[in-house]
Amino acid sequence: MSHKVLSQSEIKFLQETCAADFKSVRVRLKEGEYQYDLAKTIASFMLEQHFPDVKDIIKRLYGEEKVNDIRFVRKIQTILKKMEKSGIIQILPKEKPWDLQRYALLSFKFQDIDKNDVILASDQQIKQVKEETYRILTRHLKSKNKIELLILTLIVVCVSYFSSALALIQPVINSLIFIPSFSIAVVFSILLGKTLSKW
Repeated sequence: MSHKVLSQSEIKFLQETCAADFKSVRVRLKEGEYQYDLAKTIASFMLEQHFPDVKDIIKRLYGEEKVNDIRFVRKIQTILKKMEKSGIIQILPKEKPWDLQRYALLSFKFQDIDKNDVILASDQQIKQVKEETYRILTRHLKSKNKIELLILTLIVVCVSYFSSALALIQPVINSLIFIPSFSIAVVFSILLGKTLSKW
């Protein structure tokens, strides 16, 4: 299992799960039963900022040898599908057609059909996930802003050099066009170089 960087939609989904209050579901979530164990395992992955597929879940819950048991994998997939219909989990869209489906809880807190409160993560764990997703989102935003600044600087440099070159190929060099455009090109080239060196 490899942990990849979360996408913006995955971060949003994780934040929604953390913010969700007790969710009423139409199944029994009793410790020792499949639904509870699967929900608890998915919760443990989500607390690590990862959305597991069926093989990740089986490997963590039952061991490596069960991952290769096709009948068992299908049985777990059937249970997960029922859990989705019951409002416990959501099946996330596949990134690539050949990927396995990934699963996410709709909340870390549930009230089962017997009106029992089932808490799959402590308030402290949920708080840590919220803080981590906020940090990831902030990094995404900073990265996006850097790219936008880089593109803008590159456009200004190109336009300035183009106007300088255009002024130079005219029969009479117009210093009112050449000097400012060349100066802007030099300044923004230096700025572009500094930006790239910090990146």
